[in-house]
Amino acid sequence: MADEAAVDGASPLRAVVEVVVRALVDQPDAVRVTESVRRGMTVLELTTAPGDMGKIIGRQGRTAAAIRTLVAATAERHGQRAQLDIRD
Repeated sequence: MADEAAVDGASPLRAVVEVVVRALVDQPDAVRVTESVRRGMTVLELTTAPGDMGKIIGRQGRTAAAIRTLVAATAERHGQRAQLDIRD
Protein backbone atom coordinates (compact mmCIF):
# COMPACT_ATOMS: atom_id res chain seq x y z
CA MET A 1 0.00 0.00 0.00
CA ALA A 2 1.54 3.30 -1.08
CA ASP A 3 1.30 6.15 1.37
CA GLU A 4 -0.22 9.25 -0.25
CA ALA A 5 1.64 11.66 2.03
CA ALA A 6 5.00 10.27 0.97
CA VAL A 7 4.44 10.63 -2.77
CA ASP A 8 6.59 13.77 -3.07
CA GLY A 9 9.58 11.97 -1.54
CA ALA A 10 9.10 13.29 2.00
CA SER A 11 8.60 10.82 4.81
CA PRO A 12 5.03 10.46 6.08
CA LEU A 13 6.03 12.07 9.40
CA ARG A 14 7.54 15.09 7.73
CA ALA A 15 4.60 15.40 5.34
CA VAL A 16 2.08 15.42 8.22
CA VAL A 17 3.95 18.20 10.02
CA GLU A 18 4.36 20.29 6.88
CA VAL A 19 0.70 20.05 5.86
CA VAL A 20 -0.67 20.89 9.31
CA VAL A 21 1.78 23.70 10.07
CA ARG A 22 1.46 25.35 6.65
CA ALA A 23 -2.32 25.47 7.18
CA LEU A 24 -1.84 27.31 10.50
CA VAL A 25 0.73 29.99 9.64
CA ASP A 26 0.61 33.27 7.72
CA GLN A 27 3.86 32.55 5.86
CA PRO A 28 3.67 28.91 4.71
CA ASP A 29 6.75 29.25 2.48
CA ALA A 30 8.89 29.89 5.58
CA VAL A 31 8.03 26.50 7.12
CA ARG A 32 11.02 24.14 7.24
CA VAL A 33 10.97 20.60 8.60
CA THR A 34 14.22 18.66 8.85
CA GLU A 35 14.40 15.02 9.77
CA SER A 36 17.20 13.13 11.51
CA VAL A 37 17.64 9.96 13.55
CA ARG A 38 19.03 10.04 17.08
CA ARG A 39 19.33 6.89 19.20
CA GLY A 40 16.86 5.03 17.04
CA MET A 41 14.22 7.77 17.20
CA THR A 42 13.22 10.03 14.33
CA VAL A 43 13.57 13.68 15.29
CA LEU A 44 11.73 16.32 13.29
CA GLU A 45 12.86 19.92 13.71
CA LEU A 46 10.34 22.60 12.79
CA THR A 47 11.22 26.22 12.04
CA THR A 48 8.82 28.93 10.93
CA ALA A 49 8.86 32.67 10.42
CA PRO A 50 9.32 34.43 13.79
CA GLY A 51 5.84 35.99 13.63
CA ASP A 52 4.21 32.59 13.15
CA MET A 53 5.81 30.88 16.14
CA GLY A 54 2.94 31.84 18.45
CA LYS A 55 0.41 30.24 16.12
CA ILE A 56 2.34 26.98 16.22
CA ILE A 57 2.68 26.96 20.00
CA GLY A 58 -0.89 28.08 20.71
CA ARG A 59 -2.43 29.05 24.00
CA GLN A 60 -0.64 27.28 26.83
CA GLY A 61 1.10 25.09 24.24
CA ARG A 62 -2.06 23.29 23.19
CA THR A 63 -1.46 23.53 19.44
CA ALA A 64 2.13 22.32 19.79
CA ALA A 65 0.93 19.42 21.94
CA ALA A 66 -1.67 18.48 19.33
CA ILE A 67 0.92 18.52 16.53
CA ARG A 68 3.24 16.36 18.63
CA THR A 69 0.38 13.91 19.20
CA LEU A 70 -0.16 13.69 15.44
CA VAL A 71 3.55 13.01 14.93
CA ALA A 72 3.56 10.28 17.58
CA ALA A 73 0.44 8.62 16.14
CA THR A 74 1.81 8.71 12.58
CA ALA A 75 5.14 7.30 13.74
CA GLU A 76 3.43 4.49 15.63
CA ARG A 77 1.36 3.65 12.57
CA HIS A 78 4.60 3.22 10.61
CA GLY A 79 6.34 1.24 13.35
CA GLN A 80 8.63 4.09 14.39
CA ARG A 81 9.22 6.39 17.32
CA ALA A 82 9.38 10.11 16.71
CA GLN A 83 9.52 13.46 18.43
CA LEU A 84 8.96 17.02 17.22
CA ASP A 85 11.30 19.84 18.21
CA ILE A 86 10.06 23.36 17.56
CA ARG A 87 12.96 25.75 16.92
CA ASP A 88 12.77 29.51 17.16
